[in-house]
Amino acid sequence: MVRTRVGYAGGQKQNPTYHSLGDHTETVEVDFDPRVITYEQLLSVFWATHNPCARNGDRQYMSAVFYHDEAQKKLALKTRDREAAKKGAPITTQILQANAFYVAEDYHQKYLLRQEPNLLREFQAMFPDAKDFMNSTATARVNGYLAGHGSQQMLLDDLNQLGLSPAASQMLLHLWERAR
Repeated sequence: MVRTRVGYAGGQKQNPTYHSLGDHTETVEVDFDPRVITYEQLLSVFWATHNPCARNGDRQYMSAVFYHDEAQKKLALKTRDREAAKKGAPITTQILQANAFYVAEDYHQKYLLRQEPNLLREFQAMFPDAKDFMNSTATARVNGYLAGHGSQQMLLDDLNQLGLSPAASQMLLHLWERAR
């Protein structure tokens, strides 16, 4: 992952906020390097990490894939259909064309990292500006590790590049193991 940002998409309202969302859906924008991970691999992670058959009565929390071009649309539909066959149930996840993405308020960014005060303190010292914190590859990776994503080898390889103290690095490793 190069960067992740939480925000709002899919609606018509200009400049939505959490308390004035309009017809938008809460989303995660993922910037990635296709030489490292493909769009299809990202879709596989997406389908595996939530229940795409769940019925959501609320547009704010609906499951959706927002595609940016025809190639992404085809892959989203193909992987959706593959998931439906695997589950033997209808998929409720919407496949929608991306329109404007609005970044959510700072306190919504890197939610799991914000729940770990010692790690958060170190990253806020590195990135005192909220936009830099939100746009950091390191904070995106750590937030993912805190959710239990990635392999142990990936985490071990990343530890020296995240800028954390030895104590915080050990804490992250322990939290990742617990999340798995």
